[in-house]
Amino acid sequence: MRPIQDHRHLLLRRRFLQLSGLASIGFLLDGCGSPLFEDLVYKASQPLNQSVEALLLNPQKLIPEFPASAIEPDALLINTFNFTPKIDHSTFRLSVNGAVNRPLSLSMADIQKSSLTSMTIRHVCVEGWAAIVQWGGVRLRDIIASAQPKANVRYVYFQSADGYYESWDIASALHPQTLLAYQKNGHPLSIDNGAPLRLASPIKLGYKQSKWITKITLVEHLLPAKTGYWEDQGYEWFAGL
Repeated sequence: MRPIQDHRHLLLRRRFLQLSGLASIGFLLDGCGSPLFEDLVYKASQPLNQSVEALLLNPQKLIPEFPASAIEPDALLINTFNFTPKIDHSTFRLSVNGAVNRPLSLSMADIQKSSLTSMTIRHVCVEGWAAIVQWGGVRLRDIIASAQPKANVRYVYFQSADGYYESWDIASALHPQTLLAYQKNGHPLSIDNGAPLRLASPIKLGYKQSKWITKITLVEHLLPAKTGYWEDQGYEWFAGL
């Protein structure tokens, strides 16, 4: 049996081949082909993969949601790695900075003054499992708008209390169904699920949806050696659905 990490890389490679039209050479990959050949095709084609996915993204198109009756309360698995951070909600601040005209430092009370947005969507993990979850929170686009981003912004970085980091393209961050969530299935978000704030969106794979977010930084360029915790270990950067 392949290790879990091998399965993750295989899923990403196969996903690219399907997206790019190279799935027709599947007999090489599944039959007499080799994992090395598949790796070479995937790595050489990653920039094209990301460009194709970005073109397919409609920044305003809503993803169909599920009825509340479809919620799978126990299906969302909790991935824990080194530790779960301890965060005092009463002193928590979300920092929004970078290429903005109005840097922000927001308490949870500040964030919850904005209208609550709820959505019931499918959370998809790169490991091959999925769960239908109802998330509640504030649209990320509203937080970004409050910070008055500069015209040159193209990417958004997310820093988490446990040291995890991620980056998104600005169009995905501004999608109307990308939330900074503080509720799950109608209840306050638990610390295991990323409280006080986590990303939730139907347009990205699970590893892009950071937990325990403490800082959002808007930038013009990605840092070459720091695009995302898993991406810097070989995962696909765009990771769109």
